[in-house]
Amino acid sequence: MSKSGVDQELIRQLAALLTETDLSEIEIETDNLKLRVARQITQTVAHVPAPAPMAAPAGHAAPATAAEAAAHPGTVTSPMVGTVYLAPEPGAPVFIQPGSSVTEGQTILIIEAMKTMNHIPAPRSGKLTAVLVDDGQPVEFAEALFVIE
Repeated sequence: MSKSGVDQELIRQLAALLTETDLSEIEIETDNLKLRVARQITQTVAHVPAPAPMAAPAGHAAPATAAEAAAHPGTVTSPMVGTVYLAPEPGAPVFIQPGSSVTEGQTILIIEAMKTMNHIPAPRSGKLTAVLVDDGQPVEFAEALFVIE
């Protein structure tokens, strides 16, 4: 440790881990130390029009915008940051289609986070009225994914 009480080697190791894993920040906490290491990532973003969400079956009022979806009481949001996969593997049928019934606990999609495939279960039973994401799309924590009524 240095005179300041901070283990500079630990900071270097965490910084290397950020680069190695392509993370933007890491935070650790022990009884006597709380340490956060972050890096700034610059990205070039090209404006590409987003495809419209899958339409809901006739007779259902699916949210028209992302803001409406977030406010809808049946919205299922992402529990983590990652990449969404709507099917169990490339070329396979999707887990659920708009208009289909889902049961609580049924896998509705997979979110890949840090090379781990996380099966996301339906939080409640109902009918899927809207799919608000595309296969392979990156999502943020709490981003609207589906509407189940």
